[in-house]
Amino acid sequence: MGLGGHQETDVYISTLPEEEKKRALDELREDDNVREQSLQQMREWINKHPNIKKCRTDAPFLLRFLRTKKFSVPQACEMLERYLTIRQLYPQWFRNLDSEDKDLAEIIEAGYLVPLLDREDGRLVLFSCAGKFDPHKYTSAHMVRVHSLVTEALMDEEVNQINGYTYINDESGFQMAHISLWSLTDVRNILRCIQNTTPMRHKANHFLNISSSAIRLIEFAVSLLNEKLKNRIFMYKSVDELYQKVSKKILPKEYGGSVPMSELVQKFKVLLKDRREAILALDDMYIEIDEKTCPLISEMNEELGIGLDGSFKRLTVD
Repeated sequence: MGLGGHQETDVYISTLPEEEKKRALDELREDDNVREQSLQQMREWINKHPNIKKCRTDAPFLLRFLRTKKFSVPQACEMLERYLTIRQLYPQWFRNLDSEDKDLAEIIEAGYLVPLLDREDGRLVLFSCAGKFDPHKYTSAHMVRVHSLVTEALMDEEVNQINGYTYINDESGFQMAHISLWSLTDVRNILRCIQNTTPMRHKANHFLNISSSAIRLIEFAVSLLNEKLKNRIFMYKSVDELYQKVSKKILPKEYGGSVPMSELVQKFKVLLKDRREAILALDDMYIEIDEKTCPLISEMNEELGIGLDGSFKRLTVD
């Protein structure tokens, strides 16, 4: 068995609707032959990798990376290696993501980050509200952990892997206290982690109700993104402007839709409970971090601003 209760070399059986199969072929170059060959090549690469000691090898997990990288096996393998590495370099962000953790459960319950029920052009929509995150009670690490928990709960779903994600961020309630949680180094590092190691297709990022204090942080963050992601960021002064890009009916009731935010949160908590053990089992994966035998680690050192003195310094979180 693979980690998390998955068959290690399970036979892939597609349950995808025809529309998703067509999009996978058109956008990702995926067909039955390409998919099976790619899965086999990734499994062989993992088995032969001198530093990877434990890793999930089931199809839902490996397809996260293959679909994000449009079935370029070398790029998918590189992203997997980065993914395993940052989970160990930054355990305060990416490990022990327990939906029953008191702080994480409170932040989810408050409605800070929740997936919507209706999709936009097939994409899952993640809705966040800055005002629901208490910067006087929680840290930047709490914020990253909630995002990590939510995305880990969603990334094995094939429809999400193929169609990607849309993000809608309500910045009303954003305070200077939110900014004070973050050092510039933290912002740089987490954005680099998101761009280079998270196996997700980020398709659109909408920001609304942006205050003058929020705009400075957002503009700084945007400046660190690659051109493709920069071009997928949209900013609005009000929810009315958002309606021109995103259908009102898919939004929470409080923003013009039909389903109350509280109902969305309760439905999502059921999913988190169902996936809790599988998410916690991700911590069983292990890669030995050795600069001398893994050139990629040296590259990441430079990229993530980690010292080259032979030891990995964990990021200090306020």
